[in-house]
Amino acid sequence: MDVERNETLSPHGLTRDEAEIRLGQYGPNAVREAKPHLFLAIARKFWAPVPWMLEATIVLELILGKRPEAVIIGFLLVFNAALGFVQENRAQNALALLRRRLPVKARVLREGQWQLLPAEDLVPGDFIHVRMGDIMPADVLLADGHIQVDQSTLTGESLPLEAGSGQTAFAGSLVIRGEASGEVTATGARTYFGKTAELVRTAKTVGHLQAVIFTIVKYLVMLDGTLVLILLLYSRLAHLPMMEMLPFALMLLVASVPVALPATFTLATALGSMELAGNGVLVTRLSAIEEAAAMEVLCSDKTGTITQNRLALTGLQPYSPYGENDLLRFAMLASDAASQDPIDLAILATAGSRNIAPAGWRTLELIPFEPATKLSEAVISQGAERWRAIKGAPDSVAGRIKTARDYSADVERLAAPGYRVLGVAAGPDDDLRFVGLLALEDPPRNDSKELIGSLHDLGVRVIMITGDALPTARAVASRVGIGGRAVEPRALEKEAAAEVLQSDVFAGAYPEDKFHIVQALQRAGLVTGMT
Repeated sequence: MDVERNETLSPHGLTRDEAEIRLGQYGPNAVREAKPHLFLAIARKFWAPVPWMLEATIVLELILGKRPEAVIIGFLLVFNAALGFVQENRAQNALALLRRRLPVKARVLREGQWQLLPAEDLVPGDFIHVRMGDIMPADVLLADGHIQVDQSTLTGESLPLEAGSGQTAFAGSLVIRGEASGEVTATGARTYFGKTAELVRTAKTVGHLQAVIFTIVKYLVMLDGTLVLILLLYSRLAHLPMMEMLPFALMLLVASVPVALPATFTLATALGSMELAGNGVLVTRLSAIEEAAAMEVLCSDKTGTITQNRLALTGLQPYSPYGENDLLRFAMLASDAASQDPIDLAILATAGSRNIAPAGWRTLELIPFEPATKLSEAVISQGAERWRAIKGAPDSVAGRIKTARDYSADVERLAAPGYRVLGVAAGPDDDLRFVGLLALEDPPRNDSKELIGSLHDLGVRVIMITGDALPTARAVASRVGIGGRAVEPRALEKEAAAEVLQSDVFAGAYPEDKFHIVQALQRAGLVTGMT
């Protein structure tokens, strides 16, 4: 259970003793990973359905007195387990090395002093400070300041969100502008991100490789079982001693088990993992290679996977007497590259690609985006002339203009594909004029359509799951070749397997929705991958 907010937080933060008590109570600020003991990890390689099959075969061979065969099968069993353990252990060690080299630190107020501590040491009740470029180390209730956060890793939404006093910033989101301080409300598996990670960690599915091997063995056993029955029936009809026929029956049953098959699979996937490692792909579980090869459905995230996770200017609607270059020029003057705001960077990049210059305008003062007004603005001058350039939400821009034109139809048209629409105005303080509208989007990656087409040719169906709104999701899906049957997970019933199977796009999805969608596909017997 999350700790309640401390309304009387000490200006000195937690003491060292309080932090240690809470660390013992809540545990480290990390998503727990199962790390079995070395001997247990090795033993598990011998405690699974496929090893059981080989172990039973060894027993039967010993009963028949065929010790050389039992030794050979035992060698294959050990080889299979050792190869799988060594390859997977190497991958896990590589991951551990990456984590050690990329530690997350947090600015924490302890004992009245600001300290830089490992994020794992944070506890509920800690008072922390974040700034541009930081990854939120825990769920934090902001007390002061204002930040813009990128939550695309959590929700799939490509547009940044504004967060200020009284709002919660979630663990795993990236601060892309501003500074703020706040109180940690949840850590580790209790965070919004951690709860989803815990769902994935505890999920159990039967591997496709095991299912394939068991299917082969099942049919071989059925065939050899039939032969055993025929053999026993013949022995009764021919009045042959039953004990003399028993060794033949056991040999037929032993022949049902493809003893070299698991080792062959393991060797092939180990070689495959080494080849993938050479191409920068880290395989943490050997069976994942075969699972990917047998995949029937790929549930893909949108932001950063299908799209670039980078805003780009996609539409311009200037209003007379201004043209597109004027619209871009005034939008550029009201932007600041130093803030690293994605919207400002998109405008400046487009203006730069068109070689648009300030044309004699100088920026005297730049007022960054203010959530209360939903505007950013600049005081600019050209000779003796002093103007103001503003950009932001169209309604907010129109509110600063005395005689605003009717722009609603243009906003609706530009927003229909899911684009974000901004208004731009410029002029003297007492005579601002609507210059035009800008439309921004997170464009698809250059290779997305080709890759999705290749997956379709291989028989893999691609489903897009995103936290973005339905119009945005539909627009992106149609551009990259994904079907247009789009729904929101909230519209599905709890056990809506049929609707999940019929849908191509899920919009407005939370991380836990992705988990349940994959579960529904797996229950339908489909080998499912997820990005």
